[in-house]
Amino acid sequence: MKTNPLLKLHSLGQSIWLDFIRREMLDSGELEDLIRNDALRGVTSNPAIFEKAIDGSTDYDDAIRTLRQENKSVAEIYEVLIVEDVQHAADLLAPVYQETNGRDGFVSIEVSPHLAYDTSGTIAEAKRLWLAVDRHNVMIKVPGTQEGLPAITQLISEGINVNVTLLFGLPRYRQVFAAYMDGLKERVDAGRPLNTVVSVASFFLSRIDVLVDPMLEKLMQGDNRNPTTALAVRLHGQTAIASAKKAYQICQKMIGSEHFSQFEEKRGNTQRLLWASTSTKNPDYSDVKYVEALIGPDTINTLPLDTLNAYRDHGHPARRLDVDVDEATAVLDGLAELGIDLDEVTEQLEKEGVQKFIKPYDRLMDTLKTKGLE
Repeated sequence: MKTNPLLKLHSLGQSIWLDFIRREMLDSGELEDLIRNDALRGVTSNPAIFEKAIDGSTDYDDAIRTLRQENKSVAEIYEVLIVEDVQHAADLLAPVYQETNGRDGFVSIEVSPHLAYDTSGTIAEAKRLWLAVDRHNVMIKVPGTQEGLPAITQLISEGINVNVTLLFGLPRYRQVFAAYMDGLKERVDAGRPLNTVVSVASFFLSRIDVLVDPMLEKLMQGDNRNPTTALAVRLHGQTAIASAKKAYQICQKMIGSEHFSQFEEKRGNTQRLLWASTSTKNPDYSDVKYVEALIGPDTINTLPLDTLNAYRDHGHPARRLDVDVDEATAVLDGLAELGIDLDEVTEQLEKEGVQKFIKPYDRLMDTLKTKGLE
């Protein structure tokens, strides 16, 4: 009998979370089956996921009608629906949270994407969602924008679990980890425990290659004997994985620093890296490209349902995250040699990422204005 590759990932120290949520999945027992049979360890959500779930099904129609009869606003209806789903998922994952001593078993819920550049607004909404969901095993997703950094510190200092989302670049990742440590320090200074607060840093992958690959493809049109052309060919499709491998090395260095050791002594949790945007966008690439290459201990990979099913079917798990790190460095150096500024690329991706969540959020608000009136 074939061993389930997802179970092997768990044995290699990587937690698999599901990047999907829908009411029917919660009610039917499908999520429970994934937890039981595939060692699923968490769930993430975002406005795009909820837009597909609510607009693309009838699962929520009765609830929407009831809330409308209660004269709830569109924003209130949205929040009630997502809070109920997150609470239900969190309850299903509560045994995982308990078994792992609060390391896994989390469900993430995101603040409005319209608050991505609003520090005080992010803090206020994160606090409200935290109280509304009222579960220890929930994380509030906060965009890792410049304005999001002080929000991360403040929320961590108050004991609110944070999933930092929309990370693309290494400089911003360093800032995010520093913001997390600042939050821990504020808790120490206030005499509050550290072991009760948890955070992850969600590094988005496939979108990096979606933006960089066309730049490389323009340079690949020349003669393969030309060094520039040959280098572009070698780097094609490698940027996201190379960035993730470097992020993991940075993470290990920061965790091993004397600065962080003071928090470990007080039972502070490490901020684990989470690989996001793991569905393959280029059909020429393997559908499990962003799973296979980034398997390593103390990390999380959040998979869309199709990618999770694909990996169960034909995944080949092995520890690869900390292998060929020098090659990852060479890839990033090679991009610079070709005149591709990765910092500019990741800044663009952050801006686009915010918009990619604002658009489905706004579409869903429009849908909720009419849905359930039939």
